[in-house]
Amino acid sequence: MKTNKIKFGISYANTGSPLHALNGITKFILFMAWVTMVLITFDIRVISLLIMVGLYLLRLSRVPFSAYKPLLIGTSTVLLLNALFMFLIAPQQGMEYMGSQTVLFSLPGNYSITSETLFYLVTVTLKYFSMFPIALVFVFTTHPTEFSASLNRLGVPYRIAYAVSLTLRYLPEVTKDFINIMHAQQARGVDISKNAPVFTRIKNVAKILGPLIFSSLDRADVIANAMTLRGFGRNNKRTWYSLKPMRKADYLTLLTIGAILTLGVLNRYQSEQLFWYPF
Repeated sequence: MKTNKIKFGISYANTGSPLHALNGITKFILFMAWVTMVLITFDIRVISLLIMVGLYLLRLSRVPFSAYKPLLIGTSTVLLLNALFMFLIAPQQGMEYMGSQTVLFSLPGNYSITSETLFYLVTVTLKYFSMFPIALVFVFTTHPTEFSASLNRLGVPYRIAYAVSLTLRYLPEVTKDFINIMHAQQARGVDISKNAPVFTRIKNVAKILGPLIFSSLDRADVIANAMTLRGFGRNNKRTWYSLKPMRKADYLTLLTIGAILTLGVLNRYQSEQLFWYPF
């Protein structure tokens, strides 16, 4: 029986890039500022610039393309399906925002394809996609413990910050357990391949999820006991071994982020129309 191959590539990868040298606080603020910029703008020019800069930063991280290729394909597929459903649910949305109507293809009912609708769907799809590169950059270049230390330095209670760290660190372990349990079940004749009917596959996946849940709970119990024995949570504050000091590059990056975000907010509130439409 052919086994399925599952690879968890979305995790910290120490490639020694310049982005790895930045402080976790800097990268976290960059990520939050990026998301803010994406949320407040519907200008395809700004969105396209964000995508190009994000792809450049992703390349600068030196992470191989094979590490995130499956997620790129999956994200693109979901976004295309989302655009299709948006058109089916609200085919006139683009014309309402642009204030004009240029019919390209006449279809029955209200489903005529217009240039305004296409422009609207492309803008929204690229808007969602623009957060993809920076999210990968943040995950690939920020160690979970460093990220937790940064959260704590920003004022987040260290118990919550450490919980975030544990979640990020043990996601790959849970994936490994899933693969091991899946292979063990396949060796026992449990078929979850494409050859099996859909309901059979769903039923057989449940045979994998059950042991996976119990093994995860067992690991959580072991970690909780170990942390309790070491006195975790006894003090109101704690230090972090992996906390990096802020350097000149971090301050320059933060100044650049602040300036660009300020310009973006001003441009958003000075714009007369929500969508920039050149036609």
